[in-house]
Amino acid sequence: MNETMTSTAIEASSGVSAPLEKVALETYVPPAKPSLIGLSRAEIAERLGAIGVAPTQRKMRVQQLWHWIYVRGARNFDEMTSISKEMRSQLEAHFTVARPEVAAEQVSNDGTRKWLLRLPSGDNLEKAHEVECVYIPETDRGTLCVSSQVGCTLNCSFCHTGTQRLVRNLTAGEIVGQIMVARDRLNDWADRDTPTGGRLVTNVVMMGMGEPLYNFEAVRDALLIVADNEGIGISRRRITLSTSGVVPNIIRTGDEIGVMLAISLHAVRDELRNELVPLNRKYPIAELLQACRDYPGSSNARRITFEYVMLKGVNDSLDDAKLLVKMLKGIPAKINLIPFNPWPGTRYECSDWDQIEKFSEYVFNAGYSSPVRTPRGRDILAACGQLKSETEKLSVRERQALRAMAMTD
Repeated sequence: MNETMTSTAIEASSGVSAPLEKVALETYVPPAKPSLIGLSRAEIAERLGAIGVAPTQRKMRVQQLWHWIYVRGARNFDEMTSISKEMRSQLEAHFTVARPEVAAEQVSNDGTRKWLLRLPSGDNLEKAHEVECVYIPETDRGTLCVSSQVGCTLNCSFCHTGTQRLVRNLTAGEIVGQIMVARDRLNDWADRDTPTGGRLVTNVVMMGMGEPLYNFEAVRDALLIVADNEGIGISRRRITLSTSGVVPNIIRTGDEIGVMLAISLHAVRDELRNELVPLNRKYPIAELLQACRDYPGSSNARRITFEYVMLKGVNDSLDDAKLLVKMLKGIPAKINLIPFNPWPGTRYECSDWDQIEKFSEYVFNAGYSSPVRTPRGRDILAACGQLKSETEKLSVRERQALRAMAMTD
């Protein structure tokens, strides 16, 4: 049997239903010269000690590096002019501040940007992995949708990303690196020359490729760096982690990260959610909702978002809306209704707009905020549920052309 065949493919070939989770095909292989991005202050200090930096200097050097990397966005050590040339040479000999490489960039008609990011496996450029990251500009904010895995652990039937094999988990550096790339491409660092000086990337959502709570430690370490006030400085109230319902790690998210929580719910009955979100067979709705009731720090000011994709004739009836309101009683919640975003080969259709409005009106009248998410980036497959490394299907020549375009923008 082909060793690279996923468990999903194996079961599908034998006529057995797809498993709840896929098995990762690979593990991360670090490069010979590692990047300092994604390391905590303590880890950076440890690395500096390993190359001979005296204990009395480490705290100062860590502060300098932290500022240059996360406030100024330095792409190499030569830019770090407050550090001596000798120290910069020493750093250059052992480390980098490399982030993922932009393999391709697409810009939607509505201004949404999608980046295909290349992640080399060790120093083997021929075995690079790819993830997607999406920037959504709005009048009052700029939201960056970040990936946590190469591929996806789960098999949600309505989600394009879920059809992709799971290759491996991302490291904390690769997760933080997506934000670094976005700020690079948008010229969004501390010295950005604008009338207001305001940031373009103001919000981060862990809603890209992968299930964040199946890569908990790396996601936690990355988001603590993103929220650090002396660095990237995005408030925990502006960071949202979305999960399909990995119940054991939901409480840990509140305790150890403290960000806003979103639940990919999509159904109000276990039998339907078992089909839409197969993980429900492991952690059914009742267990999931109890974890939400117990989520540390939740309140009317810090409500849990329940994401609900609107599928025509599947989960969009008024009976579904009534049961949704009933089951969320006692949870500080808002319901985010998501018009289904089609993708090639899907068997689902988006609910009619009149039905979405009726559903939303019922939920709103019951006392819950129920905004309907405006689809963004559909024309470049950047909308919710559409992310997948489409370059898998491209020829070498087409991939090289996309890369050249990204490099010259």
